[in-house]
Amino acid sequence: MRAHVVNCPHCGKPVEWNAASPYRPFCSDRCRLIDLGAWASETYRVPITETKDEPEAASPGTEDKNP
Repeated sequence: MRAHVVNCPHCGKPVEWNAASPYRPFCSDRCRLIDLGAWASETYRVPITETKDEPEAASPGTEDKNP
């Protein structure tokens, strides 16, 4: 059976996806730590999109007092 190979997300080096590659999907601990540092420093961000379908949360003290 042929080993599954992925590219390191940081440097692009091919990495075999198996137990012998402890840093997978990264090729090394260095690439793994660089990526972790980018997340910690908020270089990477997950985009948030707001939709008009969701009701906005009321601010404290602005609740409707007359039902």
